[in-house]
Amino acid sequence: MSTTICQVMGFLVSLLGVGGSIMATAMDTWSTQDLYDNPVTAVFQYQGLWRSCVRQSSGFTECRPYFTILGLPAMFQAVRALMIVGIVLGILGLLVCIFALKCIRIGSMEDTAKANMTLTSGIMFIIAGLCAITGVSVFANMLVTNFWMSTTSMFQGMQNVQNRYTFGSALFVGWVAGGLALVGGIMMCLACKGLIPEESRYKAVSYNASGRNISYRTGPYKVGSGYEADPKTRKGMGYEEAPRSEDGRRSYPSKYDYV
Repeated sequence: MSTTICQVMGFLVSLLGVGGSIMATAMDTWSTQDLYDNPVTAVFQYQGLWRSCVRQSSGFTECRPYFTILGLPAMFQAVRALMIVGIVLGILGLLVCIFALKCIRIGSMEDTAKANMTLTSGIMFIIAGLCAITGVSVFANMLVTNFWMSTTSMFQGMQNVQNRYTFGSALFVGWVAGGLALVGGIMMCLACKGLIPEESRYKAVSYNASGRNISYRTGPYKVGSGYEADPKTRKGMGYEEAPRSEDGRRSYPSKYDYV
């Protein structure tokens, strides 16, 4: 799979996930009345994150929003916060991902910048998907706990069976949407690796001599004529040039001259 296809597919899957999260948050069927033991009823109740509704047998539906915030359970408010955070991160990730698409050129944007933006959007999608899945799972756990508590109270003759609530369609939409956002984020992170340009590997190359090791010292260089005598053969004053006589011959000092 090429980088462009993986990036575009990740964008589309994440778009579906974010759209599903928005739809699940706005739905009113997070919890629905359990009709297992009473299939025929004149009133059907269902609740969402923002309001509770009652549908009568005549088809008339009446919804009432929650006018309080502090009066709601803490876990219920946590579910709201998780869904909102997931939606905000998903929308920001979509905006970043649009500019990071390889098939879209904006000015002189380099591939390195697109790779960083792709990775950023992928991380946002992953967090958004985890927020949606966590929020829906927390609400489902609340429903399961309340369901069994209501069932226990019903057998003890303390509560009517009509007060029990079960999973609504919004929960399944939220789970699927969170999974799509998570998969889209993973695909965007995988596409980031293909957008990183290959760096040159010839910046630090070491050359070793085939024979003996030769060490070079840095410092000033002295340029000579090539006719100097070997410094190892010079001893004492022997390196000085001997004076010449009148006939052109060199005269060397004898051993008596140093006495």
